[in-house]
Amino acid sequence: MNIQIQNGRLIDPKNKIDAIQDVFISAGKIVATGMAPAGFKANKIIDAKGLIVAPGLIDLAARLREPGYEYRATLESEMNAAVAGGITSLACPPDTDPALDEPGLVEMLKHRARALCQANVYPVGALTYGLKGQELTEMAELVDAGCVAFSQADAPLTDTRVLMRAMLYAATFNFGVWLRPQDSFLARDGVAHDGEVATRLGLPAIPVCAETIALCTMLQLARETGVRLHICRISSAAGVALLRAAKKEGLVVTCDVSMNHIHLSEMDIGYFDSNCHLVPPLRNQRDREALRIGLQEGVIDAICSNHSPVDDDAKQMPFAEAEAGATGVELLLPLVLKWAQESKQTLIDALAKVTCNAAHILKIDAGHLTIGAAADICIFDPACHWKVEPLALKSQGKNTPFLNMELQGKVRYTLVNGQFVYQSA
Repeated sequence: MNIQIQNGRLIDPKNKIDAIQDVFISAGKIVATGMAPAGFKANKIIDAKGLIVAPGLIDLAARLREPGYEYRATLESEMNAAVAGGITSLACPPDTDPALDEPGLVEMLKHRARALCQANVYPVGALTYGLKGQELTEMAELVDAGCVAFSQADAPLTDTRVLMRAMLYAATFNFGVWLRPQDSFLARDGVAHDGEVATRLGLPAIPVCAETIALCTMLQLARETGVRLHICRISSAAGVALLRAAKKEGLVVTCDVSMNHIHLSEMDIGYFDSNCHLVPPLRNQRDREALRIGLQEGVIDAICSNHSPVDDDAKQMPFAEAEAGATGVELLLPLVLKWAQESKQTLIDALAKVTCNAAHILKIDAGHLTIGAAADICIFDPACHWKVEPLALKSQGKNTPFLNMELQGKVRYTLVNGQFVYQSA
C-alpha cells in the first residue's frame, strides 16, 4: 500500500530534520520525504497538520511478562499498549519464568510477537543460566535465536570472576552486556533511598554507594575486557559522575535512565504510596537534577520506560511488601516531552533519546526515517492533554506514580513496516 503523510512536522533526530515535510511510504519502506517520487500515487493519505511525524519510539526496557507471569500481563496486552504509546521496537529483559536462557524460549517469544503483528521485539538474553550468577549461558546460540544483548536484569551476580568471564566471552564476539549497578549486599531488603523519607517512614533503605560500588566494579572490568557495556537505569548523581569520567577517558560504555527517575524523587513516596516502589529506588532531588543534566550533556544516552506491569493485589500492600514496578510504555512519549519542556530541550534532541540513540545501543537499523528504511513511524499531537487513568491505559498493569496526573502529548497513529498498528479513536 502507498501512504502519504502530509502537512506534518517531520522530526528525524538521526538525519537532523525538523521541518514541515510530507512522507511517502510504499511496500513498507520510506520512499521519499518532501516531494513525491515520480509516479507515486497514494492509496491512503493522512493529514498530519498540527501533528509531529517522528520515527517510532524504541524502548530499552519493557517487560512483556511472558513466559511465566501472564497473571500480571500478557504479550498481547502489553504489545497493544506499546503501539498505543508510539513504540515500534522494544527490548525485553530476560527475567521471565523461565528466564530467557535457552534458544527455544527466545524463538518462541519472537514467534509469538511476530504473530501479533505489532511492535518489533528484541529479547535480551540471560547472562547466566536461570539468572543465578553461576554458569554462563550459550551466548552465541542465543544470538542466533534472536537475542540482541545479555543481562542479569535485576538478579545479582556477586561472583566477579563469573562476571569477568562473561565479559571476556562477550567481548570476543562483540556481544553487548547490559548491567544494572547495585551491590546486592548493601541493597539487601531495601525498598527506598537511604534519605530523609525512608528515615521518617521507617523503610529499609538502599544507599547510593550500593550503586556506585557496583558501577566501579563494572567499569573496571569493562576496561580490562574491552566489552561493549551498557549501564541500565542509573539513578544517582554519584553514578552520573562516574559515567562522565569513564566516557571522558574513552571507555566504550552507554547508559540509560528510567523516565520515572527524571521526574520523581523520594519525596513523591509521600505517605507510603506503593506506586512509587520502584527498582532502582527514587533518589533525592539532587540526584534527579543530576540525571537531567546527564541527559542534556549526553552522559546518559537514552530514556526508557522500565515498563514492569504489576497486578493490583501485589501493589495494594504495605510499601515494603508491595511488589516493585510500574506500567510505562504508554507514558514514555509524554514524559519525554515533559522533560524536554521543563529542561528547555529541543524536540529533536529529546526524541533522539528514545529513537536513534536507543537504536545505536541495540545495534539495530531503526529509529530514523531515511529513504529506504522501514516505515516505523509515530504520529502524535504534542498539544493534546490527557489524564492518566486506569481506563485510559491499554496495559494490563494500571499502576504508575503518575496516576490521575494530566500529561501532554498523545499518539494519533503508529505504523510498523508501513502498516497501521494503532489509530486513536
